[in-house]
Amino acid sequence: MRIGILGGTGPAGRSLAARLADVGYDVVMGSRSRYRAMEVRDELVGKWPTRGLEIGAGDNQDAADADVVVVATPWDGATETALSVAGKLRGKVLISMANALARVAGEFQPLVPPRGSVAASLQAALPDSMVAAAMHHLPAKELGMLDHEIISDVLICSDHLQATECTAEIVGRIPGLRPLDAGGLSNATPIEAFTAVMLQLNVRYKTRVAIKFTGIDE
Repeated sequence: MRIGILGGTGPAGRSLAARLADVGYDVVMGSRSRYRAMEVRDELVGKWPTRGLEIGAGDNQDAADADVVVVATPWDGATETALSVAGKLRGKVLISMANALARVAGEFQPLVPPRGSVAASLQAALPDSMVAAAMHHLPAKELGMLDHEIISDVLICSDHLQATECTAEIVGRIPGLRPLDAGGLSNATPIEAFTAVMLQLNVRYKTRVAIKFTGIDE
């Protein structure tokens, strides 16, 4: 499976690219500038020279050619970026990991984008794609630390069973992560919003919190 990342040069995108390549996926890191993508790719490969990371670099058009595409842009540019490559996303699984947040008076607050969530906005704009919402709560810094497992549950929601299963397969391949089917795409609204709570806990306790649910058999 070849995985493309739109906005792959940001903190979340580059960390996810490194982690996916580390578990054997063929990754294409996309950006508005292919030269910026090449620069970041070289930084990642140079940082982890013994990991054999297979990461391609190009613009977002190149990333959209992949079998599965992840939207890792800032939330307010997610729909515009995806629409710019819409023709290449038809019939594909599109994974949205963006959160609509703002920091007001020192506290993180969730915002309500059109359709209630970034993922639902993407699905409305790209009806021929299969959008799944996932990986919202994974801290970018820890995701990119390849010499450590990142222990967390990952909530996945989609209106397409194929998208849920495909995303769960990808997440489940990363040691320490457990994919959980969280239902339809309407549930992306509280999932995205809860990220503000987690960030606030990080600030308050100077840590990096993760979600782990009890009562679900492994």
